[in-house]
Amino acid sequence: MAAILFSPPHGTPATVFTPPPSRPPEETSVSAQDTPQLRQHLERLAAEGIDVVRVTYPDLIGTDRARDVLLDHLPAACEHGLAFCRAAYHTSPQGDVVPVAGGLDAGLPDIAVRPDLDTLVPLPWEPGVASCLGDVTDPVTGAPAPESPRDLLRTVLARCDEHGLRPVVGPELEYFLCTADPESASGWRRYTEASGVVYTAGLRADPDNHLLRTLRQLRDLGIGVTNGNHEFDGGQFEINLTHSDAMDAADRAFRFKAAVKELARAEGKLATFMAKPFNDAGGSGFHLHLSCQDEEGRNAFDDPSAPYGLSDTARHAVAGVLTHAPALAALLNPTVNSYKRFGPDTLAPWLIDWGLDNRSAMVRVPPERGSGARFELRLGDAGANPYLVIAGTVAAALLGVLAKEEPPAPLEGYGYDTAKAALLPTTLPAALDALEADTALADILGKDFTASFLAYKRNEVERFQRHVTDWEFTEYAYHL
Repeated sequence: MAAILFSPPHGTPATVFTPPPSRPPEETSVSAQDTPQLRQHLERLAAEGIDVVRVTYPDLIGTDRARDVLLDHLPAACEHGLAFCRAAYHTSPQGDVVPVAGGLDAGLPDIAVRPDLDTLVPLPWEPGVASCLGDVTDPVTGAPAPESPRDLLRTVLARCDEHGLRPVVGPELEYFLCTADPESASGWRRYTEASGVVYTAGLRADPDNHLLRTLRQLRDLGIGVTNGNHEFDGGQFEINLTHSDAMDAADRAFRFKAAVKELARAEGKLATFMAKPFNDAGGSGFHLHLSCQDEEGRNAFDDPSAPYGLSDTARHAVAGVLTHAPALAALLNPTVNSYKRFGPDTLAPWLIDWGLDNRSAMVRVPPERGSGARFELRLGDAGANPYLVIAGTVAAALLGVLAKEEPPAPLEGYGYDTAKAALLPTTLPAALDALEADTALADILGKDFTASFLAYKRNEVERFQRHVTDWEFTEYAYHL
């Protein structure tokens, strides 16, 4: 099979953003013997006035776990790793330790997190502090932790390499900005209630210039931010990231979400990537662009003589995403709240379909061909873990290419017609069942990871089903 590279979307040359090459976990951290490189990092940081390094890594739900390390102690952290309890992967947002294999049942053992110094970057809003990502291993075996999202993506990319595939993706994320409101049940309200200001910038939709400040801070963070605007609903924003190789794109999307939330906290506000935080507003999406390039630098998704101008590789990749969409829903729509984002007229896909420049389809193929040929997966919500979104999408596309599947005819006109396409899972339990049943996808993701993810998320469902909501009290208490 000829080597195929997933190429940059929008027809932009791959050289626009050049990330460091992805490497196996054992090559990403500086060893005690690599003192010249380590000394170079230490001298550079000290010269920049940095005396603390914040080492972060993603947990199962994609939020950041971290430790601040004084610069003098960074060599020891690189050599021995920072000890964290493995149950950090199994801890819910409310602080409950979920009974996932390898955690409570194993006596709450350690994981070791070693700084990846190639990802060091000063934090523009924290004087004297730099941040880097961490590589997570089992201190006994030296192998990656089974729950590590970053290592899961490495595993998927290794499978792609076996078949001559190198993914490049472009993420698009939306979020709501909220201000404190003691009078509301949640304690928060939308930052602005302005309506009808879709795709705008400036004070009309952003009276405190949140977007401008955030764009500039993110630019200085160096994570490949390109532009942003106010989105559909009041207080909703979208900031776009440039494309790059899959691991780097996931790293940057992870750091982007963490940074936006931290910048909002610094101003006493709340930035949330939750799928649908308000009853009277739409949801926030996580759209992913994916395309292919061959060894000669040509876009392998483009073929003017083929149906729709899409090559066999492009159509097979789309078919793979459609085939595995029910299982992908568990990774790309991973919360109970995720499924409240779906429904007719939401522009959030809830049917398994694809279309040519059709935003009502789950998979949209934008009109560009040639170097810009690509597809956009619109299934994910912004609350999803970037590493799992990219790993799942790439794995499904790979399965389609290997199976040489063909997609059905593309959607024509406005979608959301159940007579034309199959329905996606409508609840988190149904999506988790679909993931468990999709053995082909689970084999690429890894059985240990899949088992841990299913156990963690099914516990989340159980806790929700036992919880009495405000809606239930309002609906029933007075009358029953």
